[in-house]
Amino acid sequence: MQKIAQYLKEVVQEVNKVSWPDKETTINKTLVVITATASVAAYLGGLDLVFQKIMAWLLEK
Repeated sequence: MQKIAQYLKEVVQEVNKVSWPDKETTINKTLVVITATASVAAYLGGLDLVFQKIMAWLLEK
C-alpha cells in the first residue's frame, strides 16, 4: 500500500510541474485541429466520390 501512496504522490508532483496552456491558446489550437480535420475529411470525401464515379463508369462498360 505504501508503494501506491508514493506513486500517487509522485504523480501529483509531476502534474504540478506541467505548463498548462491558457484558455486562448487552447481555443486556438482546438480550432486548428477542427479545421484540419474537416479539410482532410472533405478532401478524402472528394477523392472517394471521384473514385466511386470512375468505378461506376468502368463497370457500366
